[in-house]
Amino acid sequence: MTTPFPFTAVVGQDDLRLALLLNAVSPAVGGVLVRGEKGTAKSTAVRALSALLPEVSVVAGCRFSCDPAAPDPGCPDGPHEAGTGASRPSRMVELPVGASEDRLVGALDIERALAEGVKAFEPGLLADAHRGILYVDEVNLLHDHLVDLLLDAAAMGASYVEREGVSVRHASKFLLVGTMNPEEGELRPQLLDRFGLTVEVAASREPDQRVEVVRRRLAYDDDPAGFAARWADEEAAVRQRIVAARELLPSVRLGDGALRQIAATCAAFEVDGMRADIVMARTAVALAAWAGRTDVLAEDVRQAALLALPHRRRRNPFDAPGLDEDKLDETLEEFGGPDDDPDPDPGPDGPGGGGGQPDPDDAPQGDGDTAARPEAGENGQPRPSGAGEQSPVRASEPFRAKVLSVPGIGEGAAGRRSRARTEHGRTTGARRPKGALTKLHLAATVQAAAPHQRARGRSGPGLVVRRDDLRQATREGREGNLVLFVVDASGSMAARQRMSAVKGAVLSLLLDAYQRRDKVGLVTFRGSAAEVALPPTSSVDAAAARLETLPTGGRTPLAAGLLRAHEVLRVERLRDPARRALVVLVTDGRATGGPEPVALAGRAARLFAADGVASVVVDCESGPVRLGLAGQLAGELGGTAVTLDELRADSIAGLVKDVQRRAA
Repeated sequence: MTTPFPFTAVVGQDDLRLALLLNAVSPAVGGVLVRGEKGTAKSTAVRALSALLPEVSVVAGCRFSCDPAAPDPGCPDGPHEAGTGASRPSRMVELPVGASEDRLVGALDIERALAEGVKAFEPGLLADAHRGILYVDEVNLLHDHLVDLLLDAAAMGASYVEREGVSVRHASKFLLVGTMNPEEGELRPQLLDRFGLTVEVAASREPDQRVEVVRRRLAYDDDPAGFAARWADEEAAVRQRIVAARELLPSVRLGDGALRQIAATCAAFEVDGMRADIVMARTAVALAAWAGRTDVLAEDVRQAALLALPHRRRRNPFDAPGLDEDKLDETLEEFGGPDDDPDPDPGPDGPGGGGGQPDPDDAPQGDGDTAARPEAGENGQPRPSGAGEQSPVRASEPFRAKVLSVPGIGEGAAGRRSRARTEHGRTTGARRPKGALTKLHLAATVQAAAPHQRARGRSGPGLVVRRDDLRQATREGREGNLVLFVVDASGSMAARQRMSAVKGAVLSLLLDAYQRRDKVGLVTFRGSAAEVALPPTSSVDAAAARLETLPTGGRTPLAAGLLRAHEVLRVERLRDPARRALVVLVTDGRATGGPEPVALAGRAARLFAADGVASVVVDCESGPVRLGLAGQLAGELGGTAVTLDELRADSIAGLVKDVQRRAA
């Protein structure tokens, strides 16, 4: 077994370590979501935490880790008699991004259930993680239906598996930890809210601290066991402190003054619902217990707010999470009461022990600004040159855009845009299973088995079912698409300050893509060439950042923009052939530069029509005299055109119907 990197040897990352330790003290806090750039010890810290958790007592032979002192009365391996059990280390179970639903919740043997009436159940990862840690790396890439199952189990403390009337329930209480890189896409807001705490991590910009990180990592790689032995005393001290804090937790008093501060803080930052208040209260209590105190202080409430509120106060998907600490301090001071500052014995860290870091000698984690995303456009790609370049303009206020869908039925990744054959959704038919059966179509299975009952010697009421009789249900749901924006940034688009409205419209469509779990890409053209401002990605906010800094000016190489977009789609089809594309071309239809620019643009557009790519042209032409070039271009693309004003109206619904009629 590989020796894990010691938790106390992690350099810096104080907030990350504190959030993990608070959940170890009080799992009711609700888990941790760790957001940050790659290479910041997110996974290392999480994997190291399991070695600090106390051992658990389990019923011998129980696959669901029942507590011998209070066994689960509904355990599939039960009933168990209360008594002594065996002790084992706490587990850390990792959920792979590509796991199936059956791997997560467990699987029933449908054939035995139908033929013998036996509940033959194979436990999944939720059973393995009971009374331990469930770790999801890259949780933002996990399929939505798996995230829903995961968070439901975390909230209810139990997992349910149901297949055609046959159901199994077992206890599943675990510490949920997720890590993600925001550059690869965001979690939906309602899923963000289900994580108790969130932490933003970034690599330190302090040379001395970076040197220490490298030194410790090299020492660990050379001799993992020896390195771990050098940190054994520190690990034991933190382990004992977790046990002491757990024992102290029921005695911690949460006074009315602290409760007022918690409620006032959540109201001041306009968080939705009441979950934030509850999580803050539990976190503040855990902070006091971690510091060895029995009273919650204002500093505990402040630290709890910094951990529990940043991901809940986001009003827009493109807003970076965070709190205004000046506003937080003002709120705490305004609603502070005389009972907020008792004078108890200081905890093991002395006064202010609510911070509770296991290694106070570590240097601070650098300036908070290091966690911010780099400026958009600084990706090393050359910008096309053109005369008369103008400074970037800000996007106008975004609006709610209605869905633009790709016609037909696809088989892409789960999402919320276009129709697709999926594992979840309404049942539309049945087929023979390819591999393991996951969704039984009961009526089709009975129909397939019925003609063979006499030949199989059926003599009783039970149905004799063979594997060849089983039928898989085919279902229809929704898929996410690749929405490729092709934006004209030439001088003609800059006229009459249209670019602000154009950016506002594209930003609105980006918001829609975020909600529908699409991948997005951005191609721009101006001057004499086109560039891929953002390759296809799940990070919609990265596309918004590129759009915000997009300059305008120069000629209109429309054909170059279309050809570059066609190449992007060709490469993306090789990487992800199941994901269908929707091209959104934002232009006034003018083409300049080079010989026969309009004819070249028409030939480039016909490449999309030949490939059957769904497309929409957003016509940005304005003024009393309109040439109608964008409409002609839409005809060449095999798509439809909509004016910039119409994009804001309910007529988008008619636009979708036009796209579908043209494809029919």
